[in-house]
Formats: sequence, C-alpha cells, structure tokens
Amino acid sequence: MFLLVLMIVTQESTCLLVYDRKSLLDLGFLSIRLDSRHFCGQKPLPPFLEGIPAFLRRPSPLLPPGKRRHRRRGRRGGKMIRLKAHLIRFAGHTKAELKELKRRCPSYRSLEPVISWLTPVIGFDKLSNSYRPRSPRLRHRGVNTRNLRPLDREIRGSQRVGPAEDQLCFALLNARSISNKTFYLNDSFTSEHLDFLFLTETWQRETDHIHFNELCPPDCSVLCTPRSSGRGGGGLAVVYRDISPCSKLRSDSFSSFELQITKVGSDSPFYCILIYRPPGPARVFLDEFAEFLSGIINFNSVLIMGDFNIHIDDSSCASASELLFITESFNLIQHVSVPTHDKGHTLDLVFSLGLDIKQLRVKDSHISDHCWIFFSVISPRPSLPSPVRMQRRILSQNVSDRFTDLFDANSFNHFNDVDSFMHSFNGHCETILNTIAPVRQSVSSKKSFPWINAEIHSFRRLCRKIERLWKITKLEVHRLHLKELISTLNYMIKQARSTFFHNLISMNKRNPKTLFNTIYTLTSPSSSQLPNLSQSDCSTFLQTFSARISDVGHNIPPLARARPPPSPLFSQTWSNFSPVTVEDIHSLLNKIKPSSCPLDIIPTPIFLKVFECIGAAVVDLINLSLMSGSVPSFLKYAIINPVLKKPNLDHSDQNNFRPISKLPFIAKILEKVVAEQLRSFLEQNNICDVFQSGFKKNHSTETALLKVSNDVLMAADSGQYTVLILLDLKSAFDTVNHEIMLERLHNNYGLSGSVLNWFVSYFSGRSYKVCVNSLSSEATILSCGVPQGSVLGPILFTLYMIPLGRLISKFSNISYHLYADDIQLYCSFGKNNYTNLTNLLDCLASIRVWLNDNHLLLNPNKTETMIFAPDDKIPSIKSHLGSLSSSVQPSLRNLGVWFDKAMSLDSHSKRLVKNCFYHLRNVAKLKTMLTRSDLELIIHAFISSRLDYCNSLFTCFNKKSLNRLQLVQNSAARLLTGTNKRTHTTPLLLSLHWLPVKFRIDFKILILVFRALHGQTPIYISDLLTPYTPARSLRSTDKNLLCVPKTHFKTRGDLAFQAVAPRLWNDLPLSLRQIDSVECFKAQVKTFLFRQAFS
Repeated sequence: MFLLVLMIVTQESTCLLVYDRKSLLDLGFLSIRLDSRHFCGQKPLPPFLEGIPAFLRRPSPLLPPGKRRHRRRGRRGGKMIRLKAHLIRFAGHTKAELKELKRRCPSYRSLEPVISWLTPVIGFDKLSNSYRPRSPRLRHRGVNTRNLRPLDREIRGSQRVGPAEDQLCFALLNARSISNKTFYLNDSFTSEHLDFLFLTETWQRETDHIHFNELCPPDCSVLCTPRSSGRGGGGLAVVYRDISPCSKLRSDSFSSFELQITKVGSDSPFYCILIYRPPGPARVFLDEFAEFLSGIINFNSVLIMGDFNIHIDDSSCASASELLFITESFNLIQHVSVPTHDKGHTLDLVFSLGLDIKQLRVKDSHISDHCWIFFSVISPRPSLPSPVRMQRRILSQNVSDRFTDLFDANSFNHFNDVDSFMHSFNGHCETILNTIAPVRQSVSSKKSFPWINAEIHSFRRLCRKIERLWKITKLEVHRLHLKELISTLNYMIKQARSTFFHNLISMNKRNPKTLFNTIYTLTSPSSSQLPNLSQSDCSTFLQTFSARISDVGHNIPPLARARPPPSPLFSQTWSNFSPVTVEDIHSLLNKIKPSSCPLDIIPTPIFLKVFECIGAAVVDLINLSLMSGSVPSFLKYAIINPVLKKPNLDHSDQNNFRPISKLPFIAKILEKVVAEQLRSFLEQNNICDVFQSGFKKNHSTETALLKVSNDVLMAADSGQYTVLILLDLKSAFDTVNHEIMLERLHNNYGLSGSVLNWFVSYFSGRSYKVCVNSLSSEATILSCGVPQGSVLGPILFTLYMIPLGRLISKFSNISYHLYADDIQLYCSFGKNNYTNLTNLLDCLASIRVWLNDNHLLLNPNKTETMIFAPDDKIPSIKSHLGSLSSSVQPSLRNLGVWFDKAMSLDSHSKRLVKNCFYHLRNVAKLKTMLTRSDLELIIHAFISSRLDYCNSLFTCFNKKSLNRLQLVQNSAARLLTGTNKRTHTTPLLLSLHWLPVKFRIDFKILILVFRALHGQTPIYISDLLTPYTPARSLRSTDKNLLCVPKTHFKTRGDLAFQAVAPRLWNDLPLSLRQIDSVECFKAQVKTFLFRQAFS
C-alpha cells in the first residue's frame, strides 16, 4: 500500500495501476471464496505480486487512445443467453446468500481497471475466458445502459406462465379515432406479437373501410361495429390473426353502451365481448349491463373488456361499487388494478370467466389519453398452417431468347395424330423450359405493404428509439419530439404509398380489372383469408360442385312428350373448316385475353414472346385438329378454382363458393379459330335469334333494355297496360345436354362432316378437377354443360336456346327478350281486356315444358313479375295472373336497372345516387395518395361509368331525378378540383370539359342513332327508327332526317326512345348528320353539345 501511495505522489513517474478501496478489498477475499464456492466455475487468481517490476512503469502516457470501432450486430457471442443461464443457475439461492456473496466477491468489472492495463505476467495467461476484459470495441461502443430493460430473476417454486404455444396475446386500447393512427397501430400489432387487438372509439362509420385496411397487418382480418348514428365517438373493432376462426355474433342493442361479441375458435370456443360506454349517468348502464350479463349465462368462457368510463379506482364511487358487485355476482373477475387514463383513473377494464389471464401490464400511449392494456389468455394456440409450397418457374429476362435458340420446329412434322402431336409438342417445350428455367419450390408468403422502403424502416427505428427514451425520462419534451417524429413517419408512408399507387395506376390504365381490384382492396372491407386446404377438402369441393349439377338434373321431370321434329334453319351445310395461317393466329392473339392456366406448359407471357418461333408448330397443330375433326385430349382438361362469392361469406360453408374454370391457353386459341368460322357461317345463313342480346357483336344489356322500355312506354302512351315477367334458370350453362346440342347442330343448323366430328370430339371425354394452391382432387368426367371459361361456350348456349325464341313467337301478342339465360316475357293489353294475359300464362306453361325437355330447370324462387298500370288497376290484373300473382313486385331489377310500375325509374335513380356517393366517399379517402390525373381516372372508372350505364333509358327521369345525378357529378368535380361545396360547378365542369348529365344522356342516344343508321346496332333498335321520306320531292329529302312518331302523353310516349331519338337527331346540324365515321361523329357531337351546355 505504501509503495502505491509513493508512486502516486512521485512526480517523475506516471502511475500505471490505480486501485480503489473496494478493488483492493475484493482482491483479498476473491481467492478464498472462489475456491470454496466455485463461483461460475472460475479458477482462483494467482497470488498477488508484492512489487511492481520496473519494466511496467513508463514515463510516457500509458497507452495511446484506441481507435473507436463501431458496433456490429451479431458479435456478442451469445452473452445475453449466458446471462439468462447465469440468472437461472443461481435462482435457488436465498436473498441473504446472494447479498453476502455479492459483498464478499467482486464483480467482473472490478478487475478491469487492473487486468485491462496490465501486461500479462506469470499466472494471468491461464485466466478463465469468462474473466477476461471486454475488447476495446465493446468497451467503447457507446451503449446507453439506461435503455436496457432489467431482467426479472426467476424464483424456483413459483407458478410459471405456460409456454408461448399455450397462450394468446391480447391488447386493448381506446384509440379515440383511428383515422390518423392506422400505421402506428399496425406497427404496434406486429412489434408486440399480438394475436388480438381490441379497439374502442374508432370513430368509423359503416362505409369507412380504408382505415381498417391500412390498420390490418398481413395474414390478419378485422371485425368492426360502426359507431351509432347521431352520437359522437364510439365505434368498436377487433383485429385478429387468421390462425383461429373468428366470427361476429348478433346481439341486442342497448341505449347506454355499444358492444361487439366475437366468437373465437370452433371446437372449444370462447367469447370476447368488447364494450364502450359513453360518458353520462351510470344508472341506465348498470341496469342494461346486468340485463346483458343475464343473457350470456350460457357462455362458459367469456372475456369482457372495454372502456366503461367508471372510476373503479375511487372507492367512494357508488357506480364503481355497484359495477363490481354486478360482475362478481356473475362470477366475473376484474384484472386491471392500475390507472388506465392520463388523469390517473382506471376506466378500461378486463373481466374474465373461465379463462386464465396472465402477464397483464399497462403501458402508456402517446396517441390517446388512454393506456395500452396487454395481457395473455392461457388457451391452446391453434397450430399455424403449414406454408404453401408452390412450384413455379423463375423466368429471367433472356429466357425467351434461350427458348428460341433451343426450339426445333421440325420435330413434329411426322405426326398425323393430333394427340401425338400435342404430346410431343408439350414434351419438347417442357424439356427446354426445364433446362433454361427449371421448376423450383417456393413458399408463398403474404408480403407486407409494398410501399414500405428502407428509408421508412430506418425512420421507424428512430421513432422507437425516441419512444424508449420518453418511457425512461417521462419528459414532455421527449413526448412532443416523439409525436413530431410519428407525424413525419405517417407523412413519409403516405408519400411512398402515393408514389406506389401512381405507378400502379399508370401501368394499368388500359387494364380495368387490375384497376378495379386495386381500388377495391383499398376501399372495401377486408375479409379473412381462405385457410390452407387439404387433399380431402379439394375432393369435397369437387363433390359439392358436381352435386349442384346433379341436383338440377334430378329435379327435372322426365320427358313429357316426344321431342318435336327438327326445323332446319340453314340454306347450306358446313362440312369442312378452312385452314389458318401464322398471320391469322397472330391477329387472333391480339383479340384474346392473355390468361394463364396451371396446365400451360409454356407460361402465357413467354408464349406471346416466342410465338415467332413456335408459331408454325402451333398452326400445324390447329390445322391438324380442324382437318381431322378431333380435339386433343390435353385441351379438354380443365382446372377448377373455388372462389368466394362475396368477401364476407363464411369460408367453412362450401356452398358459398363458385367454381371458376381454367383451360390451357392453346385451347382458347383453337376455340377462337373455330368460333370465328362458326359465326361467319351463322351470319351467312341468318341463323340467330333476333331478340337474343347476349354474346353478340353490337348487342348489350343497354340495347336489350332500351327495346323493352320503349315497348312499355309506347303501350302506355296508347292507353294499354303491360305485364313483365323475368325468368331465371338454375345453372343453365352447366346443364346443357350434349346429345341434344349435337343433334341441334346437325339437324337445325347444318353442321356435318369433319366440322360435326370436331364438335363431337369437343364435347366427349372432357374432365376437370379442383385445384387449390398445390393440392388437387381426382379428375371427374364432364357429362353435361358447355365448358366454363371457354370461347365457344357462350355461342353454343345461344344456339341451344334458339328453339325457345321460336316457341314464344308462336303466341300472339307476346313479346320476349333474351340475354344469355335471362328470359323476359311481356305483353300489353287494353282496359278490361285480359285475353292476352291468358296467352301469357299459356306461353309460360309451354316454356316450362320446353325447358324440362331440354334439361333446363326454371328457378321459381327468382321469378319476378311487374305490372305497369295505375294503382287502382293492379289488383284486378293480379287476379288474372294465377300463380304469378305472388311474384308481383313494386319494383324489380332488370339487367342492372330498376324498373317501377310507372316506368319513371325513380327507384333506380335513388339507388344509383346512393351507390355513386358511396364510391365517391371512398375515392375521396384516396385523394391524398393519388395525383390529379390518377384521381380523374379513378373518378371516371367508379363514378362516371355508373352514371353512363344504360343512361339512354334516363329519358324517363323527371327533373328531380336528373338533379340528383347532376349533384353526383358536381361533387365529383369539386373533389377533383379541391374546391368547397359553395363553389359554383358550371365553371368547374367547363374547365374539366365534362358534359352535364342531361347532355351525356343526349350524347348516348345520338351515338345509338348514328350506329343504327349505319347498321351497327341490333335490328330491333334499327326498326324503331324510320327515315323521313316526304310525299313529294322537297329540299328536306336529302337532309337525312327521321320521322317523329305521334304521341299522346309527355310522360309516356314522349319519353320513349322511338320518339326522343328522332327529335334529337333532327336538331343536329346537317353537317353532323352527314358524317360517316363513328369516331369523327363522337368528337363533333360532343363539341356541339358542349357549346349548348355552356353557351
């Protein structure tokens, strides 16, 4: 000791070793205690050296300052793991023993001032590794130990929480509006490893889905209850992982609080009840809450949580005491005992019955005045579904070039059999692809938001760092700094999201399906994901889909009479196909949608790129099929994918799925070739149903409805009443009888030779199977129906239905119209003259017989009837309708347009306005993430398209209905331009170059008139227009005018297309009426109407 002191006071030398009092004392006791207790397996230190050798003393500074090295992750060597093991190893010692051990034994760091500066001497080179000092890199890495959370020592013998697989993690928060907190809540759900997040006071309405979609992490779903109308605050939601099935149960409504009941699990479920009670008198709440608890006494396992707005912490509060008394009466246990509000009160509560709650903790939240409540529920965690392993090819950029180099077009010239040709072609292509792009297994995982980039990740780490600092210091300045950083983070995410969607919309301007799907995922309610299915599930799907068709066949009564003899409709037969060339196929590829199928040997994008190479082989295959009258078996095999009919339907019920069929891409090319030649033959022989508007060029739902509405209005103008019947068929496309179809093709339409043989081969030997992910069912034979997803299917179905139209035409004064399998029957009759109604009923009976004979089934539950007559005449007309009287509706939906008994379309106007405003509100929420050009594109896609659908019928609208639609357009213009509701809209529409609604209706009618005069509309539309021909030669002879029919009522005949169209056409300048080009006419007419609207 004296030597050390002497060295310190000596000025000529620099002290090398410095000891504090504790270190010197510890050195004395260390060798004794470590030898007796074997502390951490360390060896005793070598004996203390009395003297300091001369070579250890230096007159210069001890050591040069070491270079600071930055910390790198992954270099701790498992020190945290060893520390935890160390704590567990000594958990059995009593507190007194540990205290004495700590007093008598030095810590590791007490030796660092000595060991780290000593040159190794005898004995120190054998020191244990655990006793060696930290490296300079670890010693100077600048760690702030205040940010480290202390580890609680585990005491043996105490009750331990079950393993992670036996507990579910819950969180509860009063969010006080989630609108600007979605990204933070999403991040909290992920970082806290939650399974359930319960939110009160979401402040979301029924149609507000975009914020929930932002909040919901991948592989999660949300169940929400909108806030009550007319009440501030409110709104409930639960976000949950899809590992466990959850469903929202219906419950009684109460005036004093909001609630949402969620059923978790299926085999042994428990129930989570989320409650929000607005501030106010508690008397009504306590009575209603007690009534509610009495209604759920059959629930064995219940979790009740939420914001009760009662000060449970206040022992003098009578409401709190009564609430606890009520819950204790129902054996509920309350678990929250600390303040949950920033004012120091306990308002958010968690009650349980039959569930074990562990690890409950309350955590401050800077996004609300309420705190987080985290806890775990001891419950078997559902096993995570095994990852879906997909087999796919990794296609590089040069794969098409390499494929072209390896493809040998001369390998198939010697095949005369179409199946052998197809097999060899597929084998050759597959061999090449296996060489240049082999099939690899990959695990499909749902990715997070694609717009989250590295910069956002880095800034998010900074936010978490400041959040940890605020939790330690509790300083207001740190809280404000954290709040500012989170606002900046939200702004960065929104900007990145805006850029992402701008690029996506720009790339898909010509792809409406992708555009609609993108917006739909943002603005529509999220649905739980389809769970991974097993092999047996695929087989069950197959049985379900097959049973639907078989059930229809079982319900069809046996043949009532002999099938009538065929009535040929052809003037010449068709026995041979015309061969095609590479140029023909290349032009067809531009008309076919480039869809893909799992059966495709060559993926469709690669097929289109290498067509110049494989085109000759594909043409040879197609011509061989056409000439031989045989379809390759490979092209008659379909894949069925089950798709949920609506997003909110139950996944467990397989009846909620519809089958979507996929065929190989080459099959669609072959069918497209046959379809074009078949259409040409049918047009040459005039084989068609004039009043069939489905799947025909220049025909649409608008032309069909225009014909029907015109007939109804003209009949009403002449003082007649009309009865309209809408008939629906069950699975019509899937129940077409193949024998009847082939017989009709041959006897009625004149197909023979190799053409007929080709269709015989096309219908025979077809099969399909259900595929989900990488699993599939066994294949089954398709014994009836036209193939779904095929090109020929719709054409063949319309040919199958032609005899039905001829049957209806035999009944006098009965009109009809068909759109695919939708049948409309209507007849008009005078006052007190119900003879036509008798014919209508007889016609309906004949239709039922014909459908049964042709293996089609009428769906009586979807048969609807509309009577267009005054209110006082409807009862007497209903009495003459027999069994149809029960199907009479005040309004009905006909191909997307709502008809009413006055044919004013007022009900359609109201529904249309409501639908448009719903989508306009959703588009408004996307405004911040879209540029103006993208926003305008979205408005036209979601709003203008709805205003324009069948708007040629809107001549029936009165001024009030037109004003409703104009209000929608005005709101869309204000949204796009960013102006307020008081801004006059005429200048806005003028600057946007938008035609007002009334002029858009006139524009559509004028386009239809132009097309009708040039043979580009159905015949039944052209027949409604009569060119004006004066009785004698006048100047107006060559002015291309139309006759305006005489009408009696402005609210009936004057609104019919037959009267409105000629008036609008005749008002056009002669220069416009003489234009021959459709595109030129559109541009000129829009300019003309634009000047009229804004002059």
